[in-house]
Amino acid sequence: AQLEPECVVVCLDEVDLADQPSENPLVCRLAEDLAYVIYTSGSTGKPKGVMVEQRHLVNSIQARNNYYRDNQAKFLLLTSFAFDSSVAGIFGSLSAGWELYLSHSANDLQELSMLIRQHGISHLLCVPTLYMALLEYSNDTLHALNTVIVAGESSNANLIQQHDNKTHQARLFNEYGPTEGTVWSSVYEYQRVDDLIDNIGQPIANTRIYILDSAHQLLPPNIPGELCIAGAGLARGYLNRPELTSEKFIEIELFGKTERIYKTGDLARWLPDG
Repeated sequence: AQLEPECVVVCLDEVDLADQPSENPLVCRLAEDLAYVIYTSGSTGKPKGVMVEQRHLVNSIQARNNYYRDNQAKFLLLTSFAFDSSVAGIFGSLSAGWELYLSHSANDLQELSMLIRQHGISHLLCVPTLYMALLEYSNDTLHALNTVIVAGESSNANLIQQHDNKTHQARLFNEYGPTEGTVWSSVYEYQRVDDLIDNIGQPIANTRIYILDSAHQLLPPNIPGELCIAGAGLARGYLNRPELTSEKFIEIELFGKTERIYKTGDLARWLPDG
């Protein structure tokens, strides 16, 4: 359609921009300043904006760079910017000096397989469902992979076997962590085909994990309880949701001191080997 000549066109963006301050924004200088807000999935209720501070992000990325000690790598980003796993891919890769590759669609198995083959992708992070689909689709295109990280959901029991069959001795890791813990809180490297598929390993640096009962008391190994997280990666809370923040982020007495924890609502247990 075409506007009549006598119509006046008003650019609303110009009006909005004219109301904005003209000076440069303040530079973030404090560790307690907000780094970003990412909304968790609303599948279980109203979406919640998780407020992550600069110090939380720095700890998460430093822990990642210290754990995955690869001098040169090519990381393929498979998640939307709306999910906090993209934080691991973007900041983790660039801060380590890695090459970062983007895909047009994370669901296009043909494109992903082609990108891995053509660019020699060595590292990727995705949900187990997507990685399983990629393994089933690809034949000889995954040999460049060196490190594969799955996270975000429970894995298929056949994932480790398929991984061993389709990759050239690539390492396979299972990361666990809610957005409230700044991307990841624990990690486990699968060692054998018969490894416990849902093993989430041990806490990352500066992070503590507790298995508590309903009275917030510590539980012994092999006894299931609520998984609670504490440490340097714990988010500030929920944006404009003070009641929910007070409900999920609480302070309890542990080992003679006050500990701020996040109640994940996930059921877990300590294995005898820790």
